[in-house]
Amino acid sequence: MFLHSIHPPTESALESLLRFSRYGRRLLESEPDLRTDLIENFPRPFAREEMLVFLSAICPEHTVDETSLHSALRKLRKRVILRLAARDLADMADLTEVMVTMTNLAEVTIRFALAHHQNWMTHPNQFGSPIGEKSSTPQQLLVVAMGKLGGGELNVSSDVDLIFIYPEDGETNGRKSISNHDFFTRLGRKLIASLNDYTVDGYVFRVDMRLRPHGENSPLAISFAMLEDYFMTQGREWERHAWLKSRVIAGTATASVVLMEDITRPFVFRKYLDFEAYEAMRRLHAQLRKEVDRREMHDNIKLGPGGIREIEFITQVFQLIRGGRDADLCIRPTLTALHRLQQKQPIPAQTITELIEAYRFLRKLEHRLQYLDDQQTQNLPDNPEDQALIAAAMGYTDFAKFLQQLDIHRNHVARHFELIFAAPRKSPAHDILASLWQEQAGDRTQVEAATTQLTTLGFTEPEKISARIQQCYGSYFFQQLPPANQQKIKSLMPILVEAIAQFPPVEATLERMLQLLEHIGQQAAYLALLLEHPQTLPRVTKLISASRWASDYLGRHPILLDQLLTPRGLYQLPDWPALRQELTRQLNHVDSPKSNITEWQMDVLRHFQHAQVFQLLAIDLEGKLLLETLSDHLTELADLILDNVLYLAWMWLKKKHREQPVFAIIGYGKLGGKELGYASDLDIIFLYQDNHADAQEIYTKLGQSINTWLTSPTSAGVLYATDLRLRPNGASGLLASSIEAFTEYQHTQAWVWEHQALTRARFVTGDPHVGKLFEQTRKEILCQARDLAQLRQDILMMREKMLDAHPNPTTLFDIKHDRGGIIDVEFIVQYLVLGYAHQYPQLTGNIGNIALLKLASELGLISAEIAQQVWTGYREFRRVQHRLRLNAGPKLESSAVSQEKSGNFARIEADDLSHARMAVLQLWEQVFGV
Repeated sequence: MFLHSIHPPTESALESLLRFSRYGRRLLESEPDLRTDLIENFPRPFAREEMLVFLSAICPEHTVDETSLHSALRKLRKRVILRLAARDLADMADLTEVMVTMTNLAEVTIRFALAHHQNWMTHPNQFGSPIGEKSSTPQQLLVVAMGKLGGGELNVSSDVDLIFIYPEDGETNGRKSISNHDFFTRLGRKLIASLNDYTVDGYVFRVDMRLRPHGENSPLAISFAMLEDYFMTQGREWERHAWLKSRVIAGTATASVVLMEDITRPFVFRKYLDFEAYEAMRRLHAQLRKEVDRREMHDNIKLGPGGIREIEFITQVFQLIRGGRDADLCIRPTLTALHRLQQKQPIPAQTITELIEAYRFLRKLEHRLQYLDDQQTQNLPDNPEDQALIAAAMGYTDFAKFLQQLDIHRNHVARHFELIFAAPRKSPAHDILASLWQEQAGDRTQVEAATTQLTTLGFTEPEKISARIQQCYGSYFFQQLPPANQQKIKSLMPILVEAIAQFPPVEATLERMLQLLEHIGQQAAYLALLLEHPQTLPRVTKLISASRWASDYLGRHPILLDQLLTPRGLYQLPDWPALRQELTRQLNHVDSPKSNITEWQMDVLRHFQHAQVFQLLAIDLEGKLLLETLSDHLTELADLILDNVLYLAWMWLKKKHREQPVFAIIGYGKLGGKELGYASDLDIIFLYQDNHADAQEIYTKLGQSINTWLTSPTSAGVLYATDLRLRPNGASGLLASSIEAFTEYQHTQAWVWEHQALTRARFVTGDPHVGKLFEQTRKEILCQARDLAQLRQDILMMREKMLDAHPNPTTLFDIKHDRGGIIDVEFIVQYLVLGYAHQYPQLTGNIGNIALLKLASELGLISAEIAQQVWTGYREFRRVQHRLRLNAGPKLESSAVSQEKSGNFARIEADDLSHARMAVLQLWEQVFGV
């Protein structure tokens, strides 16, 4: 029955196809010339260019006759619909061709009609051009497509949902001067008439303007200022769904960017993860179901259960939740969004597959229903004749078999919709526990039942737990929250208490969870996340019970809660090559904002860095990661961030004299030695090799920009704290140094402690040649022959200064600063490198303190037996220090002052690790003789 040939159809084949379209047959009967056109052009799609050629031929630009314009537009529609229907029914046009062709028809006719009306109305003898009262520049109407036209997925007999917007108020400059508002309102009415009015040639598109702010009761055309004010003060949740599809299809590019990026995007997509979208969608769907029930539209394949609208709702809710921080989801077409979701898998891949298959089936059916009589319908036919036609057009031998397949798809959609939007289930203990902490407690029986329930859950002191929760409810923090947020926290509390019971000591875990609630209490979206996904709470509780630092980190970056929704990927070690590609893609995303791009890229970097730290933290707290491996990954992350920051800082630098900078970032300290912790600062300096007259100025500004990218707080936090004082002449020196000046300084002016710092320095990113020159200088300095007695004296003096700077008034052992601790090991290694690298150049390798101790023992510079005890002890020192820091206070955030400056020290009982400490002191005496 169906055609698959690229050749024109025969008359009989054409008749066979058009039995599925009474509208098509009527057209051919009333206008025989259309038959010839159809037969000749049937093998190829109706392209946008062909549409423009047709219109221009019968309605040239200078035409001033509205009747001719209207006739041309309608004649084009007939040809497009006729060819498209024939190709679709012959299985020669897929769903994409159908949607794209109809979208092109709408855009071409709207722009063509608008251009003609605008030319007529702006003639000097008419109204002239509308001029903005602030910019004093000509203004143009922006036609915003909504719904399926906005999404580029228009159906074959659809309304077009439009909104008319103009940038500025003002007046026209013609002979008949009127306000801009009046001008654009008149222009809009002319455009509507050109599309919507029925003439002897029919119509082009029915136009629906009801999606504009305030609907039918508002002005037909609105200004940017009016729209922005409306979004800020009155925009409703369902309008975010509507504007998600919005797209400017006529108007200037500059004004379009302002409208879509500065006004619309912030309204549609929140900066945070918007899990309140679930509840909003439930309310919206409930209203829709009531309307469907009232109008008995259960057989409607768009609005009924399991219909197209439910697929769109599922797709849009994930776009609204995540689109604010994931540009991949800031897209309009439903099918494209579903494919993106299939890659990201916020829901199972099989679910997405079934939704895609259902969407394709339902849209194909929708078009066949509309081909019959060119009616905007999504209802299945009642009469047997049309039922048989629809079944055959869909490829089925009878209506019953067709209905069977239709029901399969609709049942899939309905089931997935219910699963995704179902209200979270409560545990049996939920209501009992909830009654315990009501502001007005219930009767004594309820209180006793709740207390018993707490005991059953394993709480040994239920009264203490209850009192602490009551205290939370009475606190200033809780009382000043919006009522909706208070209710969310009260709904969460029973689930939270059940989770806490699994992670003793419960009092400490409860305290950390309440502190987390204080951090996120103002942000209803994160409370909604926990309510919508209660299975996340035990994961959160497990994490924060294991580490106070993790609890504080999560409180500062609650967007990371999202990672706990899909824990299967949380405990996988990073794939750095893949992550490097992903970060590059995100930073240069085609759907990224077109304004405030720098701030957006800063946030992308911060979200990325925080996510990787959090993933490593989760693995670490599971005990599945050696500290050295963790440091390697954290260093790899810092290197990746610095690489991208250098690229972005140079790209956005206003004054530059070459395409790529001859510039390098050099890492010192923990970054250089690849021993980074979660909260480590980055010790970096900037070097360049460039003889350009402005090189010093340019690279200084580049260094400043890099530091800004790293340290500036945004809504997403900071990347890293930096320390730039290790550059030549410290804080008083130039921010960026030429490699020649750096080499000269190291040879003639640097202190011994600066040479000590070089032992842990390395090229991180930038120009490889500059990095190579730095490494040459580093090796030259480290390999200098030195007076060992003077070297010992200099290093011992520096060690005394450090001890004076970090006194320990307690009886505890400070793992880092006290004698026999980490710094002693580092000084021993640095002495061995500076003292003997001229004999053994292999000591200059940046291989870490443990490997250098092993190498020194193999070279006979120190006792092998003691060296082994020391490197074993050093590893244990770092491990204990790391564990202590994971349960230290919040001042360990990288954006805060360092641990040493904040007064937080890693200290343990003096007898702990005494064997390792004594080994370090023994090696110290062997090396320094004191």
